[in-house]
Amino acid sequence: MSRVLVARLDSMGDVLLSGPALRAVANGSRPDGSRPNDVVLLCGPEGSSAAEMLPGVTQVHTWACPWIVNPAPPPTQETTNALIDFVRSSRIEEAVILTSFHQSPLPLALLLRLAGVQKITGASTDYAGSLLDVRLKPGEDFPEDQPEVVRALTIAEAGGYVLPNGDDGKLRITSGPDPEGLAEGLADEGPYIVVHPGAAAPARAWPALHNAATVELLEAYGHRVVVTGGPGETSLTATVAGPSARNLGGGTNLRTLAAVLAGAAVVVTGNTGPAHLAAAVGTPVVCLFAPVVPAIRWAPYGVPLELLGDQDAACKNTRARVCPVPGHPCLSSVTPEQVVEAVERLLGGVSSLSTRRKVWKP
Repeated sequence: MSRVLVARLDSMGDVLLSGPALRAVANGSRPDGSRPNDVVLLCGPEGSSAAEMLPGVTQVHTWACPWIVNPAPPPTQETTNALIDFVRSSRIEEAVILTSFHQSPLPLALLLRLAGVQKITGASTDYAGSLLDVRLKPGEDFPEDQPEVVRALTIAEAGGYVLPNGDDGKLRITSGPDPEGLAEGLADEGPYIVVHPGAAAPARAWPALHNAATVELLEAYGHRVVVTGGPGETSLTATVAGPSARNLGGGTNLRTLAAVLAGAAVVVTGNTGPAHLAAAVGTPVVCLFAPVVPAIRWAPYGVPLELLGDQDAACKNTRARVCPVPGHPCLSSVTPEQVVEAVERLLGGVSSLSTRRKVWKP
């Protein structure tokens, strides 16, 4: 059994999207799993909590990468040596570097080569020299406009790793304890819709008052609503929840949030980590998607999906974290009524989009 390092150094959502690729690496080179691997997942601080939830991962190592983490730590000798020493001491034989289109695997490949890793697989538009043993050329060996899940799995497959027999390639997390029984208690009270209004980047957030009006409309339609959010979003979730929705803002860790999302009939959220977490537990998603990044790459994958927002707005493909267009029209133009209609479609078994492997169907 080999020890293989898989790197995904950015956000929680990106780590979740690497799940099928990680299962392929863990399975090894044969569909029957007769050559399994120990997988060491190298991730950044934002992705570590998600990494702990992924099937097939033997060990998680967190490293603040100077060319990925924002704000970036200084690229000191101490920082680089810490990674090299870890890789050497962990007896890593092979590595797969998972990156998005705007990231290069080469700086990490250099460090891994210095640490003695013998085989390194990655995708690079730049000449890789001796840094990559298996190099995929984006735009030539695979199309750029495809789901991020498929991109990661394609890189893993190029390295010789395949999904096990019967694995559908969807997102997945391991089930875990809900110590306070929060999700179970919610389910005991009947069906509910989750509204998650926050986003790490303001450019990806639907206005708070739009979210609040949606909660009121959903309740008027007879739905019970649960509002979720992180510790820094309690004021936002209180505004959105209003006087009658259940406000869980700041009250869940990632594992508990996953259980809450798993129990929901539909999740309403933006292009943010919880959208991918909802997909990982199989819950349909109404996604208010700002086109600062392409939806074909980063929309929730493998679940019934309603995608809202002007995908041809002026901010398209800018990767902006703060909206560059006055009034945030790509999302502010979406009405609460349209969101409620999308929720009703999903509840009725209708989905406008399919995001599955090698498919993007309008």
